[in-house]
Amino acid sequence: MQVLDDNRCFICGKDNPIGLKAEFTIDPERRRAETTVRIDELFQGWQGITHGGIISALLDEICAQACMGSGIMIVTSEIKIRYRAPVPTGALVTVIGEVVGERRKLVDVKGRLELDGKVMAEAEVVMYRTKAG
Repeated sequence: MQVLDDNRCFICGKDNPIGLKAEFTIDPERRRAETTVRIDELFQGWQGITHGGIISALLDEICAQACMGSGIMIVTSEIKIRYRAPVPTGALVTVIGEVVGERRKLVDVKGRLELDGKVMAEAEVVMYRTKAG
């Protein structure tokens, strides 16, 4: 399977006019990725609360970035999210992903979204390798 980046990803695409345009700090030795983004009120569910789908997308992307930054080309196979607290719109959040294991063609990754050092949401993600790497 080949996947192509056209810079229109909702989370990180520079050419997506409505995207979050997240930029990532990658640590390949620790197999870790991190970003800080401010979530605009356009991405709310309930008034003043970030939509859960936006949080899910951020967690999915940070886990993918942790893999790709470690030289592992993947697509998401499975994601399990635990929402711990509402994330207010306008908040500056930090999102962190770390590769925690590998099983044949699968890669296990954990992600978390933090606000002022408090974990607001967590993800356990299983990624599928698209090619050797």
